[in-house]
Amino acid sequence: MRCPFCGENDNKVIDSRLSKDGNAIRRRRECLLCGRRFTTYETVEEIPLMIIKKDKRREVFNRDKVRSGLKRACEKREISMNVIEAFIEELERDLREAEEKEIPSRVIGEKIMARLHELDKVAYVRFASVYQDFKDVNDFVTELKTLLDQR
Repeated sequence: MRCPFCGENDNKVIDSRLSKDGNAIRRRRECLLCGRRFTTYETVEEIPLMIIKKDKRREVFNRDKVRSGLKRACEKREISMNVIEAFIEELERDLREAEEKEIPSRVIGEKIMARLHELDKVAYVRFASVYQDFKDVNDFVTELKTLLDQR
């Protein structure tokens, strides 16, 4: 590891411990040339999750896109950002634990809709209207009738 102050490659590890989130090892180092101390983090290199879009394009999973869609669907609803963030964490963990590293966007959309269906019906319909590309009011009415019939 190169010293950020003098550029020297020789340094020693003074202390190692798990980071606060538990996903990295935090190492305090001391440069053997200039004597200054600095911190490095060691993490597991993850293979990026690839999402297969409807038009067959592939793009890297972007949790910011998921967060944006969920925030829009949950706007002015009684769903806290903590709940949204916990769901995104759970979703990403589930996707990473799957054997496949290329996941159809349909799978992600269905997981999000299932969770929103449990959390808040209004947020569910909002998300579904975009995800399922509702064309007119009849699509909304059909989805609402399905929700009402489930009661």
